[in-house]
Amino acid sequence: MSSKRIQSDPESGGGGKRRLKQQEPAGLNPLLLETKEQVSEAWSRGLEYSHEKGLLVGIQPFTHCVISNFIQSQTFLEGLKNELLKLNFHEKSNDLYKFKQSDDLQKKKGYHISALRKALFEDLRTWLSDIVGIKLESTVDLSCAKYEYTDVLLCHDDELEGRRIAFILYLVPEWRTSDGGTLDLYGADEHYQPQQIAKSLTPSWNTLVFFEVSPVSHHQVSEVLSEGKCRLSVSGWFHGSSLERPPRYIESLSPRHPHIASDEEILYDWINPTYLDVSTQVHVQDEFEEKSEILLRNFFKKEKFEMVCEALHSSDIKWERRGPANKRCYDQAEEDGLPDVLAKCMKLFCSEAMFLLLSNFTGLKLHFLATSDNNDDEDEQEAEVKESDGHEHTCSSTEERNKSESTEDDGRREGDKVGPKEVGMPGKSPENPTVPVCRGELRHWRNGYYTLIHDTNVENSEFALDLLLCFGCEGWSDEFGGVTSYIAKGEDEELLTLCPEDNSLALIYRDKETLKFVKHINQRSISQYKKTHERNGFWDFSFVYYE
Repeated sequence: MSSKRIQSDPESGGGGKRRLKQQEPAGLNPLLLETKEQVSEAWSRGLEYSHEKGLLVGIQPFTHCVISNFIQSQTFLEGLKNELLKLNFHEKSNDLYKFKQSDDLQKKKGYHISALRKALFEDLRTWLSDIVGIKLESTVDLSCAKYEYTDVLLCHDDELEGRRIAFILYLVPEWRTSDGGTLDLYGADEHYQPQQIAKSLTPSWNTLVFFEVSPVSHHQVSEVLSEGKCRLSVSGWFHGSSLERPPRYIESLSPRHPHIASDEEILYDWINPTYLDVSTQVHVQDEFEEKSEILLRNFFKKEKFEMVCEALHSSDIKWERRGPANKRCYDQAEEDGLPDVLAKCMKLFCSEAMFLLLSNFTGLKLHFLATSDNNDDEDEQEAEVKESDGHEHTCSSTEERNKSESTEDDGRREGDKVGPKEVGMPGKSPENPTVPVCRGELRHWRNGYYTLIHDTNVENSEFALDLLLCFGCEGWSDEFGGVTSYIAKGEDEELLTLCPEDNSLALIYRDKETLKFVKHINQRSISQYKKTHERNGFWDFSFVYYE
């Protein structure tokens, strides 16, 4: 009688045997308890430890633990995988990552997810507290992630209020290092900045990895290179009392320079005559003032553009990898020893004539001969405004600056011009106005390169005009990455995206609340782009101008 009742139970989903299989517990590998003392000692003393049955404590580049066969039952794991794959996954994409993620698993009611949650929140948490010597709270972040072809999670340290232990449980098919998706661990310098990848862990079925979140726990999920595999994992953080963190390292400002003396002949040598016509410049300025951005196609003369493209392939160019990896990754050309045509191109963008041309294009005050947008009387436009508190302020020359009313701690309005002392130039009196300056570089972009938004970017603290001119990107698609994106601070929605386009000059005016990044260049830039082009990636001249 009892057996028949079990078989006919409507919640069993079938016969009694199936009901019993579904309720198989998520028992953890008994090796955890067997090696607890040894693992605890290794962790506390910073020593390597390994067990032949599949448990490893590594200390380089930071302490971490790898546990094979984490859950005992393969049947449970298969049920868990199937249950996870039925969840709703959301596309996650920004400067740092691109993958699909489930909702928080803390409230999911599936049997296997509930059983895993209990095993992690209770059994593993108790074991971890004893191993690492940290009192871990019952609150645990938990979600499921799917990484598929070209998905990636770039270098970061996981630091966030209360996070103490990060963990990942892999539920992947047979996986090779060549499939990508490795967990890469970075070494750090004396400023807690990531250096080179010191160790890569290839995902494997039923393997759990954990490490303590710290200022040096920099890691990434490398780009998935296999088109037919899904890197499925369950991951999250155990929380505890927050640690005192060292101050964030602030990079120094890049060198800025006033214009180089030149006459207008340099413009006639390089630039499409269309853009030197006064009526064209008026039209460009009208459009720019309306949108704060513009794209000027066929900007260089054809012969100059082709000369630059040829020179960019020169083996004489010395390229330096720019980092650190939690902020950027691309190649920058050293200016010393550049082929002559590239050196002249750099000089063009720094020239007095270019400063004046950009003033005509944008209405910004980048040259003393530039006319004012808002008032026929230039002297009145640049007059000092006396505030009631006695501070002196310089009037802004653009509509956006006129709208800015907030006051900074140093007594300067948000829209005010940057003072000369801030850029390392001799101090100027009110009778001798601020000198416009610029900074710039020649960059090479290819698979694996990117820039990230970071909260220590001092370059983003001022109003500025960005200039971008790309080479060697014919047929480039935004699916490859390498797109320059602008977003408002604290927002995810993109305000503007610029896909690389040959010989097209992009001008973008941004304020202090606008951030930019270059999206990670993915494997498609090789597998698709190189089918019709013999090169990997593209180049650009990137300059920033300040009034």
